[in-house]
Amino acid sequence: MATFVAAWKDPLHILINNAGIMAVPDLQKTPQGFELQFGTNFVGHFALTGGLHRALAAANGARVVSVSSSGHLFSPVVFDDLHFDFIPYTPFGAYGQSKTANALLAVAVTQRWADDGIVSNALNPGAIATGLKKYTGGLKTPPDRRKTPEQGAATTVLLAASPLLEGVGGLYFEDCAQAKQVAHRPTDFSGGYAAYAVDPENAERLWNVSIALTSRQ
Repeated sequence: MATFVAAWKDPLHILINNAGIMAVPDLQKTPQGFELQFGTNFVGHFALTGGLHRALAAANGARVVSVSSSGHLFSPVVFDDLHFDFIPYTPFGAYGQSKTANALLAVAVTQRWADDGIVSNALNPGAIATGLKKYTGGLKTPPDRRKTPEQGAATTVLLAASPLLEGVGGLYFEDCAQAKQVAHRPTDFSGGYAAYAVDPENAERLWNVSIALTSRQ
């Protein structure tokens, strides 16, 4: 990644952080010691985004799109034990934490970089049949709530390119609209976002923790 970032010279107008893994059955760690889902789904995106800050600022109106998930409703970021050194590991708890972190990244980027012309929003793409589901035995979402790849990409494209969202950041979207905040995790796959996933204090804390984590590598 460092080589890629160093080689990038042009202004960067759109950055979409989308790579991820889901519900890894057993606790695994990256070579750097991060819990695997947190490291893959969030820390890599954080490092890439930070490394490209100058290129994004040079665009004079860049957007960073952070792909989260309704899975964030399974867990906030557990700051006291990010890597499950003490808390018993659960596949969806770890996945949820990483996807909450993705949403908080959008908040933090907007808070810190809006003056550089950079804003960021997060989104839930919906349930799509991809290799992401390999550990879950396929989609568990009811058929009427499943999406094609094109439908799943629609909200990402909206956040990346729509003139309606020029200068708008720090929000959470799904189904091509700003999502609704929920007080409890719904059991009917109806979506929504938890307050902890867009909380400015959580976003600032996560940013500072992530700086410390990546600076030690």
